Amino acid sequence: MDINERMLEKAPEYNKANDDIPLMVKLQLDGSMQKIQDDYLYWDKLKYKAKDCKPLELWAAVKLFRRIRANRVNFGKHQFMYVITDYIQRALHQFDMHIGGTLGSNVGIAETDKTKFMISSIMEEAISSSQMEGANTTRKQAKEMIRQEKRPRTKSEQMIFNNFNTMQHIVQHKDEDITPEKILYIHQLISNKTLDDASDEGKFRTTNDVHVINHANSEIVHTPPDEEELQPLINDLCRFFNTEDQNFIHPIIKGCVIHFMIGWIHPFTDGNGRTARALFYWYLLKKGYWLTEYLSISRIIKDTKVQYEKAYLYTEIDENDLSYFIIYHIKTMEKAFDALKIYINKKQREVFQATKFMKVPGVNDRMAQILKIVYEDDERILNIKEMEARFNVSNFTARTDLKALVELGFLDVIHVNKKKQNFIKSSAFDKVLKKYKL
Repeated sequence: MDINERMLEKAPEYNKANDDIPLMVKLQLDGSMQKIQDDYLYWDKLKYKAKDCKPLELWAAVKLFRRIRANRVNFGKHQFMYVITDYIQRALHQFDMHIGGTLGSNVGIAETDKTKFMISSIMEEAISSSQMEGANTTRKQAKEMIRQEKRPRTKSEQMIFNNFNTMQHIVQHKDEDITPEKILYIHQLISNKTLDDASDEGKFRTTNDVHVINHANSEIVHTPPDEEELQPLINDLCRFFNTEDQNFIHPIIKGCVIHFMIGWIHPFTDGNGRTARALFYWYLLKKGYWLTEYLSISRIIKDTKVQYEKAYLYTEIDENDLSYFIIYHIKTMEKAFDALKIYINKKQREVFQATKFMKVPGVNDRMAQILKIVYEDDERILNIKEMEARFNVSNFTARTDLKALVELGFLDVIHVNKKKQNFIKSSAFDKVLKKYKL
C-alpha cells in the first residue's frame, strides 16, 4: 500500500453524552445527516462541516447515529460493523436491475457478442489488477500477448497472464463454494512465477513479519492478524462466502466485505490485493450478478488508488467500520458500469462501421471486422490464434476467414516458420476496396 499523504488523523474517542440525541435528531430533520451519511465522512472531513455546534459535538451525534443503525459481522475474535445508507440502497437497487437477474440486461450486449465482450473485459481486469501491483507494460502489448497466446517474457507480462488465467478459471467455476484450498489455488494461479520466493505461491504466510507500509514515509499503516489466527479467520471467511446469514446481507455488500477481509487478514506474503479482487468477482458471479464478468473494476480502482487505500485505513481507524470501504467499492462499481456502457456503445459503432465491408461478396461479419482492423492500422499483424480468441471460433474457422481475405486480395501472408503464419494488410488493399466501390 502506498499512501502519498500523511497518516490519517485519529478521530476523538466517542463518549456518549446527553446532548448527542437532540443534535442527532436535529441533523436528521434538517437533512444534514443524510448528506453526511451518503458521503460517509470521517472525522478529518466531518469536523469542517460543523455550523451551529462544535466539531466534537457533531462527531458524537454522527457516531451515535451510526452505532444505532449498525449491522455487525464477526470474523474470528474480531467484530466489524457497517451501515446501510440511503446512497447504498439506491445503488444496490440499480445494480439489482442492471447487473443481476435472469432476464438479461438493458445495457445492449447482443447474445452473439457476449463471449467477445467477456473476453475483452477479462483482459481489461487482468491488466488493471496487475498494473495496480506494479506490472509495467502497455495495454496494447498486454492484449496482444493474451490474444496471440504469447509466452510471458517479463514479470509484468507474467502477472497479467496469471490474472487472465485466474479470471477465466473463476468464470468456469463460479457456481462452486469456496474452501481454504480453493483460495490457495487462486493465489497460486495469480502469483505463479512472480514472487521473490516461489515456495510462497499458493501458501498462507507462516510468520508475522508481513506489514502494509506507507512507502512515502516508511510508516506501518496496517499490521495483519497474528499468523496463528489465519486458519480460523479463513474458515470464517469461507462460511461467510458459502452460507446465507440469519440476518440478510445483500450479496454486493457481502462481496465488498469479502474483498476487504482478504486485504485486512493479509494471508499471503504477496498477492493479497489480486486475490481479494478475484474472490469478489467469484462471489458476485456465484450470486447471479452475471454482468460482473464484463466490469473492469480494477481499472477504476487503479485510477483512484489513494481513495482505495484510504477506504481501508478509514475502516480500521474508525472501529472497523466497513461502511467506508463498502461505499468506495460501490462507487467504483458505478464507474465501471458507466465505462462498460460507453465501451459497448463504442463497439457497436465499430460493428456498424464494419458493415460497409460486408458489401464485398463472401465477406461475413467476422471478416468485416478484421478488414476494419487492418484498414485503421496499417502496421497490424494478425494471426490465427488471435482470431480464435477475439471471435471465440475454432482454429478451422479462424484460418478459413483469414485465408479467404488473402484470396480476395485484402491480406498478405508472412510465413514465420513451417507451421506458423502471420497476416498483414496487403499492398493492394486500397485498390481492392475501389474495385468494390468502398
